[in-house]
Amino acid sequence: MSQDNFSLNLSLYLIDIEMVNKYFIGSHISERKFRQIVRFFSLDIEAKKTAELTGISRQSINKIYAAIRQRIVDICSVPIQPTIGEFELDESYFGAHRVRGIRGRGARGKIIVFGIFKRPNTIYTYIVNDCSTETLMPIIKEIVHPNAIVITDVFKTYNTLNNEGFKHHFTVNHGENEFAKSPMIHTNGIENFWGLCKVRFSKFRGINKSTFYLHLKECKFRYNNKEKDIILKGLFLNSSIFLCFLKLS
Repeated sequence: MSQDNFSLNLSLYLIDIEMVNKYFIGSHISERKFRQIVRFFSLDIEAKKTAELTGISRQSINKIYAAIRQRIVDICSVPIQPTIGEFELDESYFGAHRVRGIRGRGARGKIIVFGIFKRPNTIYTYIVNDCSTETLMPIIKEIVHPNAIVITDVFKTYNTLNNEGFKHHFTVNHGENEFAKSPMIHTNGIENFWGLCKVRFSKFRGINKSTFYLHLKECKFRYNNKEKDIILKGLFLNSSIFLCFLKLS
């Protein structure tokens, strides 16, 4: 074999290796480029910027980002057992402007998210239709053990916690500008998470209701794993395997 033919065959071989993508079967995007896209996602770089940095179309980047978010939802959907600890409960409203001080019926047109924050650094989120006792209590019982310490504001739904077997329930009255009764009795942890979500969502200049769930779970995932290397596996097209380490700090 001549030197020229050898060089040509080697070049074709290297190109073939470059184009193989075990994470994304049938894709024209190389594995190296795909890893780069995932890395940019983990660093919270927006899709538009990632498209510019990689030279991949915005449409393709959006598709990959959506697939990663869906995989995050799958990872978050694991069975949970009630545990003992310190928990903060609260709800928040996303979307259209909410009239201050009005909940439930006053949240018409908004997305209602119920949150449970287990100290020191774990958040659980649920999109709910309303904040009634009938809606929230089954969620609370799924996460919080009756012997746990529970801190809430004075919203009427939480007044039934004692009757439901939660004997260590403490409250703060935000309506009276009471935000902490002691170093333990406050809801600063979950309020901090709501603030992070709203700042994050604002950069998208509006999130479609159909994809809000994906973005909410991404916020939860990033928050719960902000000090870890994350393994995402079993992603998305044609039963391909997606396995990578994400540094979310």
